[in-house]
Amino acid sequence: MKKNFVITLTAASIGAFLFSLLSIPVAFLLGAMTAVLIGSRVSRTPFYWPVKLRDAGIAIVGYSIGLSFTKEAVLLILQKLPFILLVTVCMILFSALSALWIAKLMRMDYPTVLIGSIPGGLSQMILLAEEVKGIDITVVTFMQVARLTMIIFIVPFLIFGPWFHASPGFSIQATEPVWGDLFPNILFFALFSFIGILLSKRLNLPTPYLLGPIMGTASLVIAGMNGPELPPAILDFSQLLIGAHIGLMMKPEKLSHKVRTISLAALSGLLLIVASLLLSMLIMRFFHLSPATSFLSLAPGGMDQMAIVAHEIQGNLAIVTGYQLFRLFFIFFVVPPFLKWIFYKFRKMEASE
Repeated sequence: MKKNFVITLTAASIGAFLFSLLSIPVAFLLGAMTAVLIGSRVSRTPFYWPVKLRDAGIAIVGYSIGLSFTKEAVLLILQKLPFILLVTVCMILFSALSALWIAKLMRMDYPTVLIGSIPGGLSQMILLAEEVKGIDITVVTFMQVARLTMIIFIVPFLIFGPWFHASPGFSIQATEPVWGDLFPNILFFALFSFIGILLSKRLNLPTPYLLGPIMGTASLVIAGMNGPELPPAILDFSQLLIGAHIGLMMKPEKLSHKVRTISLAALSGLLLIVASLLLSMLIMRFFHLSPATSFLSLAPGGMDQMAIVAHEIQGNLAIVTGYQLFRLFFIFFVVPPFLKWIFYKFRKMEASE
């Protein structure tokens, strides 16, 4: 297993290095993901990446997010809650309608396509697929992972493209964070982040390794304690840890209808990107946020990946995370029972025909 891990780490590191040389946005995330995805398909030695390393990478991102949750940022998010609810419901409804159209177009089972199209909540949607009879779990898993992969690739190129006028923002700071500045405060923040992870697991919250550090770090920041910024090398390393894991999640060889399912996943992902772009225009209009911050707040990808991009462009990390976090909880607590009710009605209608 050690040999498998070393090979995977080597591939991820080479991919991150090459993407960095090519100045590709979010190089360590995309490079590691691409190299592991390709390498695991062509290598005779099975690739292996411990989940704990992915969790460590997510925890680092969670800490960075937590630093942005000042008192002012939290109050701003609370003021926007009704609008955040509105755009979240709009995204879910759009997913349901687009899934219905795609299911008819591709002649596939609507419940399977719908669960595969819900933006966010990957693990929750897979668990839901296991609970509902007649759902093709392989298709759901591939659609969710493929959508996430598409978003991770497409969103950075959109953000750093000419439409959003965004660029990496580390140069905005007078000096980059250095390792010596981490201590001793980082020890308190690490302790509170660990407590937050334990609490999140105890409460059965989604993505505890992300929410825990956010809650622990934010509580200290709101209490008035200054959290040290992480050096870019640590943030790059966290991207590599997450990217390698995502690369291994893609398993197209397990699909029975590869072309149809890949086309389905691509179409669903593109429609969600278009919907988030249109809704982000409302946020820009009503709240005067930057185009990049508005789009990242609604982009149908993982909260940790969108936070990484927001951090690179010096976007409003608290706003981006606030929108993404609300959608995560909405999908985790509200969507599953609602979908079960829809599927019950859908199966009942099919039986009566």
